Amino acid sequence: MPQTRKWTLTAAVSGHARTRPDQPAIICEGRVTSYGELHRHSNRAAHALLAAGLRPGDRVAYLGRESEYYYLALLAGAKAGVVTVPVNWRLTGPEVEHILGDCGAVLLYADAEFTGLIQALRPQLPGLRHVVQLDGPGPTGTGPGQAAPGQAGPGQAADRGAGLRAWYADRPDSDLDPGTGPDEAVVQIYTSGTTGLPKGAVLAQRSFFTLPAAMREHGAAWIDWRPEDVSMISLPGFGIAGIGWFLHGLVAGAVNVVMPQFIAQEAVRLIRDRGVTITFAAPAMLQMMMAEHEAGPQAFASLRKIAYGAAPMSEALLRQCLAAFGCEFTQIYASTETGSVAVCLPPEDHRPGVGRLDSVGRPCPGNEVKVIGPDGAVLPPGQIGQICIRTPSRMLGYWNLPEATARTLVGEWLHMGDAGYLDEAGYLHLCDRINDTIIVAGQNIYPAEVEAQLAEHPAVADAAVVGLPDEHWGEAVHACVVLRPGTTATARELMLSLRGRLADYKIPTAYHIVDELPRNPSGKVLRRTVRERLRPVG
Repeated sequence: MPQTRKWTLTAAVSGHARTRPDQPAIICEGRVTSYGELHRHSNRAAHALLAAGLRPGDRVAYLGRESEYYYLALLAGAKAGVVTVPVNWRLTGPEVEHILGDCGAVLLYADAEFTGLIQALRPQLPGLRHVVQLDGPGPTGTGPGQAAPGQAGPGQAADRGAGLRAWYADRPDSDLDPGTGPDEAVVQIYTSGTTGLPKGAVLAQRSFFTLPAAMREHGAAWIDWRPEDVSMISLPGFGIAGIGWFLHGLVAGAVNVVMPQFIAQEAVRLIRDRGVTITFAAPAMLQMMMAEHEAGPQAFASLRKIAYGAAPMSEALLRQCLAAFGCEFTQIYASTETGSVAVCLPPEDHRPGVGRLDSVGRPCPGNEVKVIGPDGAVLPPGQIGQICIRTPSRMLGYWNLPEATARTLVGEWLHMGDAGYLDEAGYLHLCDRINDTIIVAGQNIYPAEVEAQLAEHPAVADAAVVGLPDEHWGEAVHACVVLRPGTTATARELMLSLRGRLADYKIPTAYHIVDELPRNPSGKVLRRTVRERLRPVG
């Protein structure tokens, strides 16, 4: 096993600064930050945090759009021994207030565009002592990621980090030793809140080291980050998908291409122009990239592997992706609480004829999976129950929520809230979120199963299935369907396409044609929002 005492972000970035100081660490909007620059400037920011009176374990929040400065701030926090709390900049004022108040943020980094919001919230946040504006006036040409003339992104400020650099400009760039280890908190990520208020999942430094180490130990390459990789981060860094993909790439010493937000045309261009070799995307994002005019073998020639997850992918779409991108694919199953990838369907199981595409895969090396019934007993293969995962990357717990932590983290096992089953070969099959299960006349219906069948219709681009109250059967199955451009489909045609492929009680009783489905930043369909939109007509 590797020396786990070195499993800290401080050790990782300082090591790369010594061995590859001039290699690009982050590329964002044409700005390039080397590992040496990232190390020196995050040192200065860490010294500034300590000078501001922050102590180990304090919470430091970040409210801003994606850039190299977000990850600089995160590394500075690790070096100062504080915990970084990213805040989704798309949230409403009350939602931002909940996160800042719940975590007890002492300092907040923020883009200038949020100044009005912060001023309005500060009276309700007495513990927030410092606000550091990220962009704005400051020294130019002396910081990481300086754009060459004319390289600022369309409609973007030429200098995203001027205010941040001004804040730490007079601080030394000497190394710091916060005395933190692999098991101590480094980031607190708020769950998407699909059921109630978001909870802060606290992750330790080890969360971003255990998976690659276990893969290497077992000689597996299901999912991997290499020093020579160019890794594209296209999902938001305020969620586990974005921050996790970046930090795994950083730990490996890869070049990390950061998108401020996902735009399909820009993603295709970056893959082609930057020679991207690996990336992670939700299925809907892959579908949008394939529809771009510049998409094709030449644009995707550099890719060696794409990881996908965050939402189910139909077999038909997966086959299209395999043909279009011309690289290996690996499916991942994870959550904020697992801290890293828990289950993986490796590239070899994506070959035509293998017959594994209806599964999310097997436990990654070092992880274990079991499925339990309502009484907590382990169920045999083929029986649907609650999925539980044991992984060394798991969260430390929910911030200040001991009861919620105890319900989710039972001993060393995470209770995922997903329904599924293991087959005889040990592959995990997802049915749906337990809370999303539809019950019609006592029969359980898992929306993902119905959605997968709807996706086989040639006119269907996307679908979400939910249950709405029904006075006779308890609930009725409703389907929201997005049609492909230039196609049509009636409710009857959709219903008939499901006959013989689903039990009659699983077939939706109502079909709603919509322009798009509501999704969270990680690409997951927000079923609660779908239900709320349908209730007036349901």
